[in-house]
Amino acid sequence: MRTPLSWLAGRYSLGARSVRLAALGSVVASIAIIVTGGIVRVTGSGLGCTDWPMCTGETLAPTAEMGVHGAIEFGNRLLTGALCAVVGWVIITARLQEKPMPAVLRGGWAQFWIVVLNAVVGGVTVWMRLSPYIVAAHFLAATLLLTAAVYTWHAAYADADGAAGDAGDVGDVGGVGDGSDENSKGGEVGRPGAPSPLAPRSAARIRSLSASLVAVTAVLVVVGTLATGSGPHAGDSSDVPRMPFNWTAVTVVHGVLAVAVLVLAGVLLSALPRDGFGAARRKAAAFLAVLLGQGVVGLVQSLTALPSLVVMLHLLGSALVWTGVLQVHFTVKRASFGHSGPPDGAPLPRARGAATHA
Repeated sequence: MRTPLSWLAGRYSLGARSVRLAALGSVVASIAIIVTGGIVRVTGSGLGCTDWPMCTGETLAPTAEMGVHGAIEFGNRLLTGALCAVVGWVIITARLQEKPMPAVLRGGWAQFWIVVLNAVVGGVTVWMRLSPYIVAAHFLAATLLLTAAVYTWHAAYADADGAAGDAGDVGDVGGVGDGSDENSKGGEVGRPGAPSPLAPRSAARIRSLSASLVAVTAVLVVVGTLATGSGPHAGDSSDVPRMPFNWTAVTVVHGVLAVAVLVLAGVLLSALPRDGFGAARRKAAAFLAVLLGQGVVGLVQSLTALPSLVVMLHLLGSALVWTGVLQVHFTVKRASFGHSGPPDGAPLPRARGAATHA
């Protein structure tokens, strides 16, 4: 069955750079929707529009009488439309590639449906008058969107490299590598100049550490929503209920989890070989730096009665931490599979073109 996209694909094609830029744009837009949602909350504009999908029962846009709170809430809704346009561009650029990019296309469609889900959860949030549990679900849905966006961004590089002959590992965040490690060595494991292969047990340990880092970071994010739901920023000046948890206790648990993530990231970085894992090591080091900065911001906000600006910085930091841990995981996973050696005792594979005589 012919579709508009298949018709376009038969007549036009775009380069890999276009889909990479589109995927990066979706990551930026996903972070922006998290941050603007936080602005709505800390400014008390959560009910600036009193209904959904209309702003009021009679008007789509806020009226002048609704003031700045209506404008802030409606602005956040408009950003969802811009996000849909960015995600649509990801899908179009992936479909118009000369070499198929199935992972990018899947990621783009996943983002589209998550945007729809997040819009519906946002509407339920208004209907439920900012129930803290629905607000937490709204944030987690936005984080799920960011997950799909980062996956698509990574796949935009991985698919392009695969189409070019699987020449090397994914480059640094947002660009190609510096040519000093796996990006310049390429080729099969066992080929002259290629990185030394990892034993299967070592590769599995690295992947396990990376997966554990993602899992603990995910728990950290979820516990962060409990701290938010128990805190003072309810999202509106009306009598909005809060979660019945002790804010101090939840914050302490959140801090302990942050330390656990920091330790796991350090262990993973020390376990990554220098040969063939340059991009993964750089991303792990960058993740550690972002995590430390986020920890400082979190400590400051806890000791200064949660000022709005610092809360916003912490929310931005949470999006960057999640983006960073996913980048580490995807890069480690690809590099470990690419540089895994044969089972213990088995011979290394021959390089392409090598002599086959005994």
